[in-house]
Amino acid sequence: MFSKLVARNSKRNRKDNLLYFSSMIISIVAFYIVLSLSNQDVMTFLKKMESDAVARLMSIIPVFYLTSLFILFFLVYFAGSIQIERRKHEFGVYLTLGMKRSRLFVMLLLEELRNSFIALAIGLPVAVLLSELISLVTAKVVGLGIIGHQFSFSFIAVIFTVIGFLLVKVLSCIFLSFKVTGKEIGELLTDSPSGIKKQLPKIIYIASMILGILMLIKAYKLGISGDAWLNIKMMGVTLLLGGLGTILLFFGLRTVIGFLAGTGNRNKKKLHAFNFRQIQELVIRRSTTVAICSLLIFSALCLFGAGIAFSTDRSENAHILDYTFSSEDWEKELDAKQVESLLQNGGIASKFSSLLEIRVGAPIETNALSLDNLIEQIEKADSTEAQDTLLHNLASRKDSYFISLSGYNELRKVANLEPLALQDDEAILYMGKDFLLEEALLNSIIKTEPSIQQSGNSLTLVGQVESLPIVTDRAITLAFALIVPDQVFDSYTGGDYSNYVSAVLDPDFVQEKGLMQAIMEINSSLDPMPIHYESYLQNMGRQLFYTVAASYLTIYLAIIFLVVANTAIGVQFLMGQRKTHKRYHTLVHLGATYQTLCKSARKQVNWYFGLPIAIALINSIFGVMTLFAALLPSSGLKANLGLQLLIAGVAIFVLAIIEYIYMTLVKKSSDRFLWTLMKPKRIE
Repeated sequence: MFSKLVARNSKRNRKDNLLYFSSMIISIVAFYIVLSLSNQDVMTFLKKMESDAVARLMSIIPVFYLTSLFILFFLVYFAGSIQIERRKHEFGVYLTLGMKRSRLFVMLLLEELRNSFIALAIGLPVAVLLSELISLVTAKVVGLGIIGHQFSFSFIAVIFTVIGFLLVKVLSCIFLSFKVTGKEIGELLTDSPSGIKKQLPKIIYIASMILGILMLIKAYKLGISGDAWLNIKMMGVTLLLGGLGTILLFFGLRTVIGFLAGTGNRNKKKLHAFNFRQIQELVIRRSTTVAICSLLIFSALCLFGAGIAFSTDRSENAHILDYTFSSEDWEKELDAKQVESLLQNGGIASKFSSLLEIRVGAPIETNALSLDNLIEQIEKADSTEAQDTLLHNLASRKDSYFISLSGYNELRKVANLEPLALQDDEAILYMGKDFLLEEALLNSIIKTEPSIQQSGNSLTLVGQVESLPIVTDRAITLAFALIVPDQVFDSYTGGDYSNYVSAVLDPDFVQEKGLMQAIMEINSSLDPMPIHYESYLQNMGRQLFYTVAASYLTIYLAIIFLVVANTAIGVQFLMGQRKTHKRYHTLVHLGATYQTLCKSARKQVNWYFGLPIAIALINSIFGVMTLFAALLPSSGLKANLGLQLLIAGVAIFVLAIIEYIYMTLVKKSSDRFLWTLMKPKRIE
């Protein structure tokens, strides 16, 4: 009999709290995916290329996991307390009929465990399938189709997902059960008043709303200008202004809602005033909670938009070089002949088609560069944001690196490009792809052959801007350099320069083995040699690691924040509706139909969800721009800011659909509750 009671109550709780139950399943899926990250194809590849970086990433996954459990605990406790409040009359009846308090505690615990195991039974298979799909799609998108995919099942991820989820549910259930079993029977059987807070003078709410808006505007300004990222103090001020501004804004919104309710006399729509009075009451009672939910949705929108943008970052640098070599002794320079000798001794020289040496050096005389003529020509062009950034960078430049013409021509030869020719008084501008924001503009200006001054000598810029990568490592880039003839290079650097010795694998060898296998085989031969090397795959793995780490973790946190915020808003609305059920009974007595009540409640849902979502969307516009301005992993991504903002906009649109789904679930739950009120009851 007792087991049947537990099963019946458990089933009813799932049906009455479908939104909450669905959110728990989503949380289970998110937990498994992030915990099984090490088993995905991309991470399998990265372990070989960037094992230390992957190990550091895996070490912070538990922090994200524990943080998520901490946040989820408050959601479970919040939703559970509302559920307990709704069922307290039922518990009072159980105790009246003779059920012991210890028995009631066991019943609540078993109900929670039963629902938890059902959620795990649904969520874990979905999580495994979704994890495999993400692994396949990610590998395809980043171009790792050469890795043979194998089905991966992380037993450790399952164990920690189950333990963490059950721990949160059981702990919250224990706290809530003690809260119920400690009450007297009469207290459980008596309905508590809705608890309307005392109203303050209207001017206080208006002042609060205005102050909140001003705080948000200041936070927007600090974020977009970049001042928020100057130091921890400024970041703290920005977050404080944004958070407190949102809370004050919601605290003052009750005045606006009250005004809308007051327009009911002029508005002929059914239950117009009633709808806004209901919303006003919910906002009055829970304005801080609604504000926090709005901030969570805002955080989710920013993180999701930024995560999608991170995952789409693609370098425009061409794949030309396969290896770059350096000496074990960092104080000694390595030349091409030494590298060739080592490769021959290792028996792998035949597997390389080209070996080239590029010399890069700084001028002996510092602060001797003048770009006045070039800057003047750029200023005459139509103004753009990228142009302003370029002018700022050039105006603050006092020195330049020099690249030897012969070495750069070797690089162009490997890239199947024609060699460059220069006179002694000519130079070619070099800028790394990550810093080349206005290539077309610069090329058009260079056609006019502007002059620059270096150490009192005039150099004429000719040709076009060059940007071929001089090493395999994308982290080593030159923002600004001048390609000059070898004798001019020796004159300016005084023989003090750095050698970059790079190599290209034989095309037949790569075609036979495949790029990854070919580099792996060469790496095994290079490891015992007294030489350091950087391979193309190592560089690609490093950049891919940054992309995966940023996108996975930001999207994971976005999902957790969304689940918590939307579930809290939905459960809070449904509980408020149940607390005011007598008002709906009164409307039924006055002749309101079921369709009229449903339409009224649906409008309330739209407003109650719409307020925090609308403010979160407005905040996210500035938040995403702030994140892109400061946290994008490369200047190349910054250069394509318009595309990334478009991608973030698409991500926000997808999340808007998710919000719509949550609202639909709440509306359906509301409809089911209203149906139970349609039979008029006597009120003693």
